[in-house]
Amino acid sequence: MLVLKHVSRQFGGLMALQNVEMHLPAGNIIGLIGPNGAGKTTLINCMTGLDHPTSGHIEFNGTPIEKKPAHRITALGMARTYQNIRLFGEMTVLENLVVAQHGLGRATLADSLLQTPRHRREIARLRDNALQLLKRFHLDQSADVVAGNLPYGDQRRLEMARALATNPKLILLDEPTAGMNPVETTELGEQILRMKADGKTLMVVEHDMSLIAQVCDEIYVLNFGQIIAHGTHQEIKNNPVVVEAYLGQEEGA
Repeated sequence: MLVLKHVSRQFGGLMALQNVEMHLPAGNIIGLIGPNGAGKTTLINCMTGLDHPTSGHIEFNGTPIEKKPAHRITALGMARTYQNIRLFGEMTVLENLVVAQHGLGRATLADSLLQTPRHRREIARLRDNALQLLKRFHLDQSADVVAGNLPYGDQRRLEMARALATNPKLILLDEPTAGMNPVETTELGEQILRMKADGKTLMVVEHDMSLIAQVCDEIYVLNFGQIIAHGTHQEIKNNPVVVEAYLGQEEGA
């Protein structure tokens, strides 16, 4: 589904990514791990159009996307969450999900201005979709709460629900469990597995190895902008290069 070939990103004299090659098969959950500063968020930004590679190619379902802007990539069926939460903090929880679906609507500007029956039907459909997602993520009781007033864990769930609201084929989750306790992390892992069961393909960028072990089919390890290992959780866990670069302290503990 998503293929990266020799992807590099240079910022002045700093090579943030170097010859990264990855393959995300449809229907799988791929993990991306690595130390802080390894280049993980830079890589996701290049995949989603917030940044662009200095060299190399990225294909999404056979379409080159390395030069496309973010909104074009979203329209192709890719969604993401952010390491730092980026909700519409002054909107309600429900409004966040309705707005996320704007690309799925068919009503015109004239329909909106004139409040035509087609516009009203579409708004009702988008609200119904949003309410179903809120129920799925146990946020339905907070539909009318201003998103910025939600507890941190609920904001994380809302951001994931908002990504899912765009009806994507591929979802990239950038540290989805940051700030969550172990119970919340396990519950979020179950939501990720449910997305896979629904036919979604996912990439999970995460430091919490318990979540990676819970959900991922394969794992890539990024260090100093380069892929240093690729395999199953067991293979990665026992890889001495990975242990030295990333898991050494955890293994020693």
